[in-house]
Amino acid sequence: MDDRQRCSWARSDEMKHYHDLEWGVPIRDDRTLFEFLTLEGAQAGLSWETILRKRDRYRIVFNDFEPERVARMRSTTIEKILTDPGIVRNRAKVLSTVSNARAFLDVVREHGSFAAFVWPFVGDRTKVNAPETQADLPVTSNEAIALSKALLARGFKFVGPTICYSFMQAVGLVNDHLQTCFRFAELTDRSSAATAGRRGPKGRRGAAAR
Repeated sequence: MDDRQRCSWARSDEMKHYHDLEWGVPIRDDRTLFEFLTLEGAQAGLSWETILRKRDRYRIVFNDFEPERVARMRSTTIEKILTDPGIVRNRAKVLSTVSNARAFLDVVREHGSFAAFVWPFVGDRTKVNAPETQADLPVTSNEAIALSKALLARGFKFVGPTICYSFMQAVGLVNDHLQTCFRFAELTDRSSAATAGRRGPKGRRGAAAR
């Protein structure tokens, strides 16, 4: 029996698996960063568990989230994707995936990689908030607001501050595992918790809180 203590949102087997292996792990691989940016945008208005269940199909229809291939998608391909029940069939979200891939590549050309662009928003190291309870999780932060503004200015869509904060939590720019969660100790040098920057406003959900 697995009796390890987790963040309270990790209840189902799917959510536990995601929580235990992915959430908050620092990512610097551009393909994975594009995947999470896309999935976090797709989640808007839905549960993260719904997106996890559709993730494999997203990988298939969006070419394993290779931004170069997604950026080249034509209207006929997009229309076909919009008929696929395995993804969120929201036209604006699907179109944004393609346009975001193009904007993503522009960032890569400018900065060398998307990771080199996004990590400086947290000083190039994971920001550790060390929340004590789920209620302590913020829904955004000053860094997420700044990232959102930078992405919007570059033509990205579905990248508001809350979505950006969820993205930051997912890819380890922020570690918001509860202090009582076994992953907090695994992902954190506890001494860095006291140096975490100012948090954003609190909320029930915390992006994160999925």
